[in-house]
Amino acid sequence: MIKRAIEEKIRADFGKGKVVLVLGARQVGKTTLLRQLSEDATRPLLLNCDNPDDRELLSHASTTSLDSLVGRADFVLIDEAQRAENVGLTLKMLADTVGDRAQVVATGSSALELANGIFESAAGRVFEYRLYPFSFGELATGESGARDERRLLESRLVFGSYPEVVTAPDDARRILEAIVDGALYKDILAFGGIRKSDALVRLVQCLALQLGSEVSYGELASATGLNKATVETYVDLLEKTFVVFRLPSLARNARNEIRKGRKIYFWDNGTRNAVIGNFAPLALRQDVGALWENYLVSERRKALSYARIPARARFWRTTTQSEIDYVEENDGRFSAYEFKWNARRRAKPPIAFAEAYPGSSWETVTPENYRSFLSAIRP
Repeated sequence: MIKRAIEEKIRADFGKGKVVLVLGARQVGKTTLLRQLSEDATRPLLLNCDNPDDRELLSHASTTSLDSLVGRADFVLIDEAQRAENVGLTLKMLADTVGDRAQVVATGSSALELANGIFESAAGRVFEYRLYPFSFGELATGESGARDERRLLESRLVFGSYPEVVTAPDDARRILEAIVDGALYKDILAFGGIRKSDALVRLVQCLALQLGSEVSYGELASATGLNKATVETYVDLLEKTFVVFRLPSLARNARNEIRKGRKIYFWDNGTRNAVIGNFAPLALRQDVGALWENYLVSERRKALSYARIPARARFWRTTTQSEIDYVEENDGRFSAYEFKWNARRRAKPPIAFAEAYPGSSWETVTPENYRSFLSAIRP
């Protein structure tokens, strides 16, 4: 069993009368984590809102019905909480009614309804956590684990690190195709009556093919047949269902900096490759640099999230085509990184960046030194 980075942090929040909410994409291991967290409970109660009966019990509930439902349970687990109507109010009532005798833990694979439903209704009663596909830090435990991850690096770039992919690598392609065909779109389709149109599928494919490049909503609209506003809406939904995330441009000092640029990355390399149906080995690919960049940026974002470091992540580019793959701002200090799959290709910081952000650090991240980039993060 691979220990999740947030497990002990969550345990430390038990017994404080708060609901613990774990958000993350489907099949990243939320249910498994919940079961591990409930191991010490004497009388756990497990509810799954994908089940219509459980969903009905939690929708439009009252304090009386919730008190009766929980009964003598000392641990309440609610899976896929966003599927229940008025779930924010329900969690608030659970915290107020049974929070002194039972620990309530809920999961959600969509921040769509949860963002509006929970944080408005249950403000001050929720501790929020994010769970992602296995991170480098979770897999590279100890020296032997780090060596294994280095040996498996090319596989991670192609197949990613969803838990089932890691534990059943021989079935990786089938697993990833199933995730993309079903779970990847499930919560988007359930929200607002959105249908899985060909245009939506094309949009996700376009994002996958533009990995590592600046993204234009106007160009995406032309490529998919959608209007620009719909493209923005769909990208927002993909982000809130933990499929992709946006990296904005850094623009603060230099006059010719790109001010409204954005790149879009996938939280997992495997789902990205499944979207375009390409699981070819690296030696046969033209997108190795993009895969390397996506892997490093997504893994760095996981590590920062788990360490609770509120660093601002950006990329930097000027109208004269000077560019830096990744820039982090933390407490007013800038750290710039260039990503190179070929360890012999070293990059130098652009003069314009050094002048605009004096005192910034600079590092080229390659397969020879990426371990420190992904693990040397402390809360």
